[in-house]
Amino acid sequence: MTEPTPLSTINDLFRRVASSSNSRAVLWQDEFGRWLPISSDQIYQRVRALGLALKSWGVRRGDRVALIAENRWEWPVADFAILAIGGVDVPIYPTLTGEQIAELVRDAGCKVAIVSTRQQFEKLHAVREKTQLEIIVMMDAEEALEGATLLREVLTGADARGKERDKEFDALVQSARPEDLATLIYTSGTTGEPKGVMLTHGNIASNQNVCVADFDIGPTDSCISFLPLSHITARALDYVLFARGAQIAYCSQFDRLPQAMKEVRPSIIVGVPRVYEKIRQEVERRAGLSPVKRRLLTWAVKAGARHCDTVYAGGKPTALTWRLAQKLVYKKVQEAFGGRVRIFLSGGAPLGVGTARWFGSVGIAVWEGYGLTETSPVISLNSPKWQRLGSVGKVMPNVELKFAEDGELLVRGPSIFNGYWQKLVATAECKDAAGWFRTGDIGRLDADGFLYITDRKKELLKTSGGKLVAPQPIENRLKTSPFVGQAALVGDKHKFISALISPNFAVLEAWAKEQGIAAATHEDLVTNQRVIEHYDAVVREANVGLANFETIKRFRLVAEEWSQEAGQLTPSMKLKRRVITERYADVVAELYADEATARA
Repeated sequence: MTEPTPLSTINDLFRRVASSSNSRAVLWQDEFGRWLPISSDQIYQRVRALGLALKSWGVRRGDRVALIAENRWEWPVADFAILAIGGVDVPIYPTLTGEQIAELVRDAGCKVAIVSTRQQFEKLHAVREKTQLEIIVMMDAEEALEGATLLREVLTGADARGKERDKEFDALVQSARPEDLATLIYTSGTTGEPKGVMLTHGNIASNQNVCVADFDIGPTDSCISFLPLSHITARALDYVLFARGAQIAYCSQFDRLPQAMKEVRPSIIVGVPRVYEKIRQEVERRAGLSPVKRRLLTWAVKAGARHCDTVYAGGKPTALTWRLAQKLVYKKVQEAFGGRVRIFLSGGAPLGVGTARWFGSVGIAVWEGYGLTETSPVISLNSPKWQRLGSVGKVMPNVELKFAEDGELLVRGPSIFNGYWQKLVATAECKDAAGWFRTGDIGRLDADGFLYITDRKKELLKTSGGKLVAPQPIENRLKTSPFVGQAALVGDKHKFISALISPNFAVLEAWAKEQGIAAATHEDLVTNQRVIEHYDAVVREANVGLANFETIKRFRLVAEEWSQEAGQLTPSMKLKRRVITERYADVVAELYADEATARA
């Protein structure tokens, strides 16, 4: 396939979508679960209508507009509309609490917010006085609520314009420049303080032009958009597919995904490792219901493992055992994705060699990539042309890299962000005058140019679902209890967050005596069921107000008091995380021993 004309701005992408004459550019589900199409002409007219409304409300070039919604057709329409008039999109996870959303909206200086549901509206409206918001637009077509502007009213009559074009609006769209700020995407630093990553039109466009060049993607392809569009990975990859004429089907609820795959039968899947882990777990769970099926799956995976490299090299094994296993087992696994997928992509967190090999063993090559919000996002990606299990692929041609003395990966190029919103110090700490950005990850290149990420320098925990969690503020919540001496969150690359808690034994022992709990040693104390139940209440209290992915799902009490003398704390009383995780490796392993079947 011939590569499309390079993009200079995201607005170039919108113009391409709008002019494609595609009658089924987007699919969405109505209240009855029916998949309905939206044409490229409808996208143009709806973007125009919302863009002009935003302009009439006083949104000018450079002004920020919050976008808080699940994946649905209104998301790209709102995104394109904001950018079309020169505004700056501020996508925010709808799973955050009202207080958390208000902090981001206030920091970005948004006067307009576009939200999905009544629940999101009420959550934001309740903290409205803490923001500068003047207008909240609600996507759901409900009766008017006090303080809400309904999107359906804004879009009234838009579709009736058909193929008609607005020259003044088109001129406004075309006036965008590569250096214009396009979006603020908030991430949390190690202190938990939100930082708005500033990405320009040129940052994102430069990444769009190269990130999937090794994949043959075109108008016959389709993809289900289910990863949160508030994250740059999902948003950018949707852009890539739009740019190549592929169809996007929006799935707003993760639990609807299995059925959506059967109905849409996508040819491309973009997922985080957790998605692939869930598919694997479901396959193994169903096989475990029958001894015969369990033995059959074990045999098929073992037989397929001998041909894993062939699958990742793009070949189709010809061995009789593989063909038999394909008919009996592999085909059913592939049907879980709809049965038509030919490109599987994974990003947002490490996939893990074990998971990659398992899928290769059932005839599915999962192409793992690597990137960060600050890099727009793709830094490297495996592909049918270049691949190596365990690596995150070869570096994009528009990205330079080098390694610091401690092994930290530094990158530079047109896709690297401008800096953090109104945080000059934080920007200077991670990006030097020559444009080199410190990724916070330790990595290496092999002799063939494949990049490996071997460790995380930053303290941020990233779950297998791709969510970033800042541990320190949550640990501080725990330490507001007099019963907690120190606490360390764990859960990097796992489904959920857990905590190791070192009690304040003086307080605990006094309480235990009052409760008539006899314990000769600290070990006896921390394993007492009544003590554990008491700390369970402490943890539940600390979880109040946190987003679901931040909450502590499990904990263990340890029998030691952490101190500088014992080696767990620095002179300034900060946790030595690596020391703690190594010391309690067995405890952490127990916390996640049943992770494959545990609920996140």
